[in-house]
Amino acid sequence: MSTSNGSLLTHLKCVACGKQYSAEEWHTICQDENCKAILSAQYDFSANTLTKEELLRRPATMWRYREFLPVRNSENIVTLGEGFTPMIPLNRIGTIAGNIIGYRRVFYKDESLNPTCSFKARGLSAAISKAKELGVRETVIPTAGNAGGALAAYSAKAGIKAHIYMPEQTPNAFKTEVRLFGAELQEVNGSISDCGKWANAEAAKHGWFDVSTLKEPYRLEGKKTMGYEIAEQFGWNVPDVILYPTGGGTGLIGIWKALDELEQLGWIGKKRPRMVAVQSESCNGIHLAFQNGQASSTFKDNGSTVANGLRVPKPYADKIILNVLRESHGNSVSVGDSEILTALREIALWEGSLWSPEGAALWHAFKILSQSEWIADSETVLLLNTGSGYKYLDNL
Repeated sequence: MSTSNGSLLTHLKCVACGKQYSAEEWHTICQDENCKAILSAQYDFSANTLTKEELLRRPATMWRYREFLPVRNSENIVTLGEGFTPMIPLNRIGTIAGNIIGYRRVFYKDESLNPTCSFKARGLSAAISKAKELGVRETVIPTAGNAGGALAAYSAKAGIKAHIYMPEQTPNAFKTEVRLFGAELQEVNGSISDCGKWANAEAAKHGWFDVSTLKEPYRLEGKKTMGYEIAEQFGWNVPDVILYPTGGGTGLIGIWKALDELEQLGWIGKKRPRMVAVQSESCNGIHLAFQNGQASSTFKDNGSTVANGLRVPKPYADKIILNVLRESHGNSVSVGDSEILTALREIALWEGSLWSPEGAALWHAFKILSQSEWIADSETVLLLNTGSGYKYLDNL
């Protein structure tokens, strides 16, 4: 199909049963009653004419990869300049903290520099752009904070009405942000799972389109651009280990999808990083399932955590997350609030960067895996700081 921006999107495919769906109309999850798995956007990579050399001349946003994103008409792209966040070495902290890093090459990708100060901008830019293209007028989302702010911002830019369900315990900065962007905010006494129940019910009642994590196919497409950028910024190579804060897990799944697509394009080889899911002890169902060799996680919610984005009692795509960890020969780590806060202060004091609590959890996880020698002294490691600590000052 000829498109004005060269998108190579062909169709949607269920990741479990393989059933195909048209990409020209809205879909959420697989409609087979015995399946209900997530849908994945598929592309005709054999038709690609974009070269890595041409890519260098494009704007430094995630839409530089527009052939491999789902929007057919570039006029429908809703962008605030998201993506192509920097890769920054962690060097001073290793020396001061007793040479923890050693000979390892350790970097962090700073997603706090995205619009609305988190990686959620990527997913919502892609989802709202596709929503605009397909004529959606109202959306709804359950959120722990950052996704709500991103949906509100991109919806404002697109002229789409957003309805947002957020736990009462969410820091006030997130609530203020949503209201300033003109979205309708409903505070819920409970976790994001409780918000999801309200959002799903109201979506069915009013005909709003539900953009919950992995219950529509296009937020994943925005998140996968982190994987494209990682490969490009590492000179079309990949690090040995990637640590990722895992609540809903879309970013982890998206990076893995991107690396598969890049291999299909011939831009990288078969090497893959070992993926590490880092969770809060409050909601560590993925960690427990991985360590116990289980195929899926169980519902786990021990209440609030300073890392609001990690309070996801049971991710919708838990089986896929666990598959990625095992396929990559990866690992999982569970981190307590006191450890998160210590890690956040260390990064701030020694590196001059105020990470989100979710991102800070990775620094503690890195120390655990390094000291146990699961991460070898010569390996290249990447930590994904997914957001800004400035939004969490109420928690800190």
